[in-house]
This record gives sequence, structure tokens and C-alpha cells, in this order.
Amino acid sequence: MGKTDENVKDIRKKCIQALLNRNWITKQDDPELFAYIRAQYQELRDWFGEYCGFALLLNRQFAKLEKVPGRAQNWMGFESFSEPRDYALFTYCLWYLEGKNEMDQFLLTDMVEEIREYLTGLDVYLDWTLYTHRLSMARALKQLKALGALTAVDGDESDWARSGHEHNVLYEASYLTRYVLRRFPRDLTTYDSIAAFEAGTYPDSPEGRLKKRRHHVYSRLLQEPVVYDRDWSEDERYYVRNQRRSIVENLANFAGLEGQRYREGLLFYYPEPSGEMYLFPTGRGVSDLALLLAGELRRILNRPGSDLYMEEDGRIGLTMAELEIMILRLKEKHKMLWGRQHRQARSGDLAEEVLDHLREWGLAGRDEDGNVWIYPALGRWNGDYDLFGGDK
Repeated sequence: MGKTDENVKDIRKKCIQALLNRNWITKQDDPELFAYIRAQYQELRDWFGEYCGFALLLNRQFAKLEKVPGRAQNWMGFESFSEPRDYALFTYCLWYLEGKNEMDQFLLTDMVEEIREYLTGLDVYLDWTLYTHRLSMARALKQLKALGALTAVDGDESDWARSGHEHNVLYEASYLTRYVLRRFPRDLTTYDSIAAFEAGTYPDSPEGRLKKRRHHVYSRLLQEPVVYDRDWSEDERYYVRNQRRSIVENLANFAGLEGQRYREGLLFYYPEPSGEMYLFPTGRGVSDLALLLAGELRRILNRPGSDLYMEEDGRIGLTMAELEIMILRLKEKHKMLWGRQHRQARSGDLAEEVLDHLREWGLAGRDEDGNVWIYPALGRWNGDYDLFGGDK
């Protein structure tokens, strides 16, 4: 392969990583990357369509990959949203904006009143005198601004949320508004569960079932931090094991992912992180604690006579009290290297924070009885400050 071919391959990986990690790429904000996607549109469209079932939209202004989760996860939502009402109001804001053209301007008070009246007709009641309702609307509006689907010309919705009608905001609609929601193959009212969304719409034929399986496998491997063998259906597990070489080569050549088969499953990682991706370990201090926990677990497992053991599938079971004790020991040993927040936190709060972080990345879980399960992928790390010259 010549130098030019290598350059094209690197550019294609850059395009794929951007499409997977951004909501869209606009010509105005990133003209160079937009030009790359435009030049390789057919190849990118065909690859995403063939292996993931994703549609790649491209027009004169932007490119967007319509991603579909193979399995819905909690972390896939908007981080700024804190309750279901935020999502509902986000959706009704989009409903309101459907009636606006690009560059149309309108007032926040007109918008919220029209949404309130429409919902009242559906026997859903909003009361803008309630701070909690205004706060939900403010979060929805901030998210639309962050997406570029809405521009605040004058004013801020936070002021309105704090004091109601004493403040107003002048907004301007964006051409991106009508592309926020992805297109669905059939009417939304025909879906009766999250599982129906995840299943997609495929013909009931050998070819349709094969396509559904391939799309589901690739979409999960590309969008989730880790997928264990036990997470696949029997049919999907058979496909992953028998098509391992093809999957690894495909994701390496097109997406820049390196894959390797372990006992617990086929795991992938990016060898060279870029600004497009949010990867583990993160830059947050809680990731340091998670890596230290991985090293502590390794040491305990290797200790003669240890009560800690590994299940056949590679998981390690702990009680919450045992996890707190481990975190407390790590705190006593390393707290001088930790940030102030973690130095001052109680061991119970630290344990909960570390567990939540690991669960977000598919590295731990909690069963109905409250027991903690450390998943085998965490064992691929071994964190210890001593490895870097001791405590300083």
C-alpha cells in the first residue's frame, strides 16, 4: 500500500471516529472534516449501512450518522438531564420548532405557553409557576442550544427558570432542528417496548436474520465500552466466535479499533486516543481510584489463603462492605496523591462513586441483593502508584 493509500485510510478512520462520536459535522464549524466526509461519502455510507445498519446523511451543510444502539444503556442519555420530564419537554420543544423556518425568531414565553396549551389538550398539565417545571424546560432548551438546534439571540433561560415571567429569551431556529431525531422505519406508535426499538425492522428470511445479527453485533462493539460473551444471545455469540478474524480486521481497517480475544469475550480498544473519544481511564480522579482497585484485587487474588476468588466467567463477587474496606485501605495508602474531594470523602461515598464509574464503563455490576460483581475486563488493568517510582 502506498503512502497516498495510507493517508486516505487514516482520513477515513478520522471521519468514522468523528461520525460515531459527534451529533453531526457541519461545514461551517469543521469545513476540512466535512470535505473529507463528502469525498468519501459513498464508501462510508456503504460500510455503515452494510455492517451497522446506520444511515449516513449528507447535504450541503452537514453530515450526520444516524446511530442506533444495539442495546440501550443508561449512559446513552443526556448527561445534563435529571428526570423524565426533561426528555419530554425536549421532545415538545422539537414539536414546536417544526413550525419554524431557519432564522425564524420567537420568544421563550410564547413557546412555553403554546407547549402548555397543547399538552393540556392531551390531559398533561404543566405549571410554569412551579420552579421544577421551569427548570426542566431550561435544561431541555440548554441541550438544544448545545446541539446547535437553537440559538439564544438575547437572554438566558436560566434567568427565566429562576424568576419566571420577569425574564424572557429571544431565540432563533436552526436548520438542524428537524434532524435532531433520527428517522424510524415505521410509525413510532407501533413500537411497544425498548426491545422493539433495539430489534429494528428486518424481513423474516435467512438474509434478513443474518443482516439483523451482523448489524446488532457491530453496532454494540462500536458504541459500547465492552461486550462480554454472556451479553450476546446464543446466535450472536456463535457469530462473534466464528467471525472473530473478520470482525477484528474490519474494525481495525475502518475504525482504527484493535481487537483481541480473551476468555470473557472479544474486546476492543483504541490504541491512540483522540479528542473525538471519551475513553477509559478518563482524566477524572475516580478513574485513578478504579485502576488502584484493579491492582488491589489482583494482589488479593494472588495472596495465599485469600477468601477472594474468581468465578468461571471471570467475575469477582464482593459485598459492598468488602469494597468499602478495599477503598479505605487504598485511601490510607495513597490519599496524599488524591485530590481534595477524594481525600475528604467517606469510604462509603468513595465506594459508591467508584462502583458507579465502573458500571458506566461495563467493568462492574450490582445484583438485586446489592452484591457487587467486578467484571473480568477490569483485570486487564493494574494500577499502582508504586509502579511509577513509589509514593511521592
